[in-house]
Amino acid sequence: MPEKRYLFTPGPTPVPPEVLAALAQPVVHHRGPDFRKIYGRCLERLAEVYRTDSDVLLFTSSGTGGLESVVANLCAPGDKVLAVTAGNFGERWAGLAELYGCDVQRLTYEWGETPSPDELDARLDEIGGAKVVLLTHSETSTGVVADVQALAAVARGARAMVAVDAVSSLGAVPLDTDSWDLDAVVSGSQKALMTPPGLAFVAVSERAMDAASELPVRGLYFDWRRTKAGQAKLDAPVTPAVSLITALDVALGILLEEGIDSAVERHIRLGRACRAGVKAMGLELFSPDEDRSAVVTAVRVPEGVDAAALLLDLRDRMGVQLIGGQGELKGKVVRIGHIGYYDVFDITTALGALELGLSEAGAEIERGIAVTAALEAFEHTKV
Repeated sequence: MPEKRYLFTPGPTPVPPEVLAALAQPVVHHRGPDFRKIYGRCLERLAEVYRTDSDVLLFTSSGTGGLESVVANLCAPGDKVLAVTAGNFGERWAGLAELYGCDVQRLTYEWGETPSPDELDARLDEIGGAKVVLLTHSETSTGVVADVQALAAVARGARAMVAVDAVSSLGAVPLDTDSWDLDAVVSGSQKALMTPPGLAFVAVSERAMDAASELPVRGLYFDWRRTKAGQAKLDAPVTPAVSLITALDVALGILLEEGIDSAVERHIRLGRACRAGVKAMGLELFSPDEDRSAVVTAVRVPEGVDAAALLLDLRDRMGVQLIGGQGELKGKVVRIGHIGYYDVFDITTALGALELGLSEAGAEIERGIAVTAALEAFEHTKV
């Protein structure tokens, strides 16, 4: 295994040195004044990143825990829920709602397709509306980033609450919780927020919190009311991940110093650079060739190349960790993540390794031009 390693997955993502240094600080007690200061600042910074005046609830869990909290707090058994599914994580939303006994209706797309607001409108009309519409902003299994603003407007027009999986989109692509009238927006620490895995966040509108208050409590750990009450006193209802929150506070400071709009622009340019390099090699994109596709670039594996063997070769020989396809895309695509702590030279490293690995695996690709194409796309385009 090479001494130097490069991580290009859409989560976990690389962590800046300042954030790693924060993780190494002595652990403080979670009920003491030292931590309360960090906790309060972290919650304020999360609200700023979410662009919301509502509560952002923080849980020690993966992003999936945040998704489960939405279903547990908003949905009673038998409630009609519409899940828009176009990949692995849309199906996870639907599956969670089914586990909680909801009447789950689907608007299903082929993997790689982009959900349509008009089709959502028609589906809601067909089923007679829904209590909650479950949307996936960035479907990392395919690289598709949906137009959540337009989809949410349709759902709100049908008087449904809107819950969004923004685990890999928050901080990377445009997302405005309040102006888009979103009710529950879930994200996680290990994506564009540049922190190790282990924290989930849910921005909860006043409308959604009121709806949750009308239902019986269906759990302890993910109870929104309990969590909100604790956070109001900076006294978490259960022991939080003190070191991770300390690190997240530093990461959020880095992101806000850059500026959310600037971070979004950087991610758009990184996506353009990655796609330009892929196309220069003569490879076929699976993810859309559009600026919204700024989270992960999915690339079709050339005929005759063993995707699993390619990925192991890149990892073991070059120290470059890309990721393969999920579900029905397993063995058919490789994915290059570029959210969070990345610059254009990270992209050229990934492309150079992919070019070398593919050529040595016998693929007929155009060699020597991917890096140049990526640099030119990054340098000569403006958002």
